[in-house]
Amino acid sequence: MTVTGKKLENPPLDEIGRKIEKSAKIAGRKADEVALVAVSKTRSSDEIRPLLESGHRVFGENRVQEAAEKWPALKAEYPDVELHMIGQLQSNKAAEAVALFDYIHSVDRMSLVKALGKEMDRQDRHPPCFLQVNIGEESQKGGCDIAAVPQMLQQLRDAGIKVAGLMAVPPEGTNAMPYFALLAKLARDNGLDGLSMGMSGDFEKAIKLGATHIRVGTALFGPRETNQT
Repeated sequence: MTVTGKKLENPPLDEIGRKIEKSAKIAGRKADEVALVAVSKTRSSDEIRPLLESGHRVFGENRVQEAAEKWPALKAEYPDVELHMIGQLQSNKAAEAVALFDYIHSVDRMSLVKALGKEMDRQDRHPPCFLQVNIGEESQKGGCDIAAVPQMLQQLRDAGIKVAGLMAVPPEGTNAMPYFALLAKLARDNGLDGLSMGMSGDFEKAIKLGATHIRVGTALFGPRETNQT
């Protein structure tokens, strides 16, 4: 794991860094192959600032509107911030998402592919995108069907969108390892290296199975009242 800027002590960040290093070493990988996406959804600028001051620069948000309210000012202070869209994205928010985010993790349907491709061409801005897979085949979750992965990847490429890899969220309350392993296999089968998988409770397992991007909120910021990551 790498950070930029002036490095100051931050106990949660340092502890997660140690866990990343340990998990990567067990897997025969290097820690700097893993991007720690600090999930700052519902967190105020004052809560985010200590991480920025500690040198961390990679953050994730779930909602376009919330991100637009707090990140332009923060990015003016810290221009090397890398902002990731990790929540479900509506097609009518494509223009704002392309303008604001450096990566989009939640592309999962053709209508969104078309909207993003159109906006990327219009704005001449091309944030790489992860294809979100409904790895647990859960009706209440976003993500394309497992069987549709090759077709969706081709549609992304046909739209001129750079494919960063695959993303998934395993079912809650289950052993995440088989789902991480399946996503990693899908990535290999389709010639992809990027894997956005693993959250606060299971990122060490995800790293051991090849995660390149882990999405961690609660372990960095403390618990929320609801919707913890």
